[in-house]
Amino acid sequence: MSTAVRMEEIVKRYPGVMANDHITLEIEEGEIHALLGENGAGKTTLMNILFGLIQKDSGQIYLRNTPVTINSPSDAIANGIGMVHQHFMLTPVFTVTENIMLVDRSPREPFLDHEGVKRRILDIVQSSGLHVDPDAKVSSLCVGDQQRVEIIKVLFRGAKVLILDEPTSVLTPKETDELFVVLRRLAKQGHAIIFITHKLREVMEISDRVTVLRGGKVIGTVLTKETSPDALAKMMVGREVFLTFEKTPVHRGQKMLEVIDVVTRAGQACTGLKGVSLDVSAGEILGIAGVDGNGQRELVEAIMGLQPIESGDIRIKGKSTRGCSTRKIIDMGVSNIPFQRQTEGLILTFSVSESLLLKEWRKPPFTRNGLFDKKVIQNTSKNLIKEYDIRTTGPDAKVGNMSGGNQQKVILARELSRNPDILIACHPTHGLDIGATEYVRQQLLNERDRGGAILLISTELDEILAISDRIAVFFEGQVMGVIDAANADLNAIGLMMMGIRLAEIKKNNSTGEKG
Repeated sequence: MSTAVRMEEIVKRYPGVMANDHITLEIEEGEIHALLGENGAGKTTLMNILFGLIQKDSGQIYLRNTPVTINSPSDAIANGIGMVHQHFMLTPVFTVTENIMLVDRSPREPFLDHEGVKRRILDIVQSSGLHVDPDAKVSSLCVGDQQRVEIIKVLFRGAKVLILDEPTSVLTPKETDELFVVLRRLAKQGHAIIFITHKLREVMEISDRVTVLRGGKVIGTVLTKETSPDALAKMMVGREVFLTFEKTPVHRGQKMLEVIDVVTRAGQACTGLKGVSLDVSAGEILGIAGVDGNGQRELVEAIMGLQPIESGDIRIKGKSTRGCSTRKIIDMGVSNIPFQRQTEGLILTFSVSESLLLKEWRKPPFTRNGLFDKKVIQNTSKNLIKEYDIRTTGPDAKVGNMSGGNQQKVILARELSRNPDILIACHPTHGLDIGATEYVRQQLLNERDRGGAILLISTELDEILAISDRIAVFFEGQVMGVIDAANADLNAIGLMMMGIRLAEIKKNNSTGEKG
């Protein structure tokens, strides 16, 4: 194979940070090359330089061994480089063809060449396997098909080098499998594909080679067939990382949380719940799986009293919470790790100490006779900082100046130190590096073993499978089914995430076996 892209000695500095520290990366034609690294390792910066979104301070980019200058995305596109971003850039009210027309000038200007563009799309569909109806409105397409449109857009503009940024983060397992089929087909046709991801299982499945970045530097490039997830994790973090957990057998106690046929109003930006029923017992983790935006946030807001329910009931330790304030629900023994740590879980101008006691400062021993006991507050904060390994200069440091991982540890310490009966954990490891992820997941298992009832909401299916005892799958505000995690069928979960109920899957499997 010949070299498609060579980035040589790339340097990018920001104030106080060396984002790319003399990075050299080589991508071959016809290969799928995974780019791995923790948050802040320099992956996105490097790819943004390649696509012309930001400018390097020094270094050289070569395309097919010829030096090139890329000052903008237009330069990148002109040189055959395309990037599929994590967040799609499509116009929902336009058709697939109309969206493609937006990115290419018509040869018949000032007239549009609708039929010519459509023919070219169909040629790409035929050669790549990206099956999409050119006449379909984007608003009618599922997430997987919308991503196909984004890939068609870059192929339409002649891209031979494709950069995919976290391409599976919004896909179901079935859609991920379909994407991998397409990527392998494109690689066989000679395209060079750069696959940015943090999912080690996917790296092992789809890539030919892997380059690992840490602290803005290249740690190494290895053949995928000659490495393992454990070895890659160690390269990313610089130490041994436990990717699997030893779970004690589940011992369910009383039902702590019951959601009974709950309906909430749908809005412009929300799905609404459509008769959701589930329960969580003491000593277990119930994982909620599903593509983001299928009612998970509405469920949490209904439980926490942040969104009224139109019908049904929510019970905590057997008592209805209808009409209860959020403060009352918290006082009933509910803790919540919110979806967005910076906007929903923390006040960034507060100190670590203030953030750790945000929910308890009114109560003894922190307040006595209406006055703060500063000694107790300081000692408690120092103990929590030590217990949860929060990397900070001290209790008075501002949480807004801390890393995302340490901000998450502050929230975790605050919520777990309350010894809650129920813990709602929403995307608890989102945006965290693999080391911090390992720590947070272990803390959730510890809380489960203590006897807490945990509702885990995550779009990371690997996370759901790793630490849940049961899994409920959400689709468009409904529960498609609940299964035991120990015997989870990944294919069945994928089908439920696409809207097929568990009962129907079982029926079809039974019919197939009989046939």
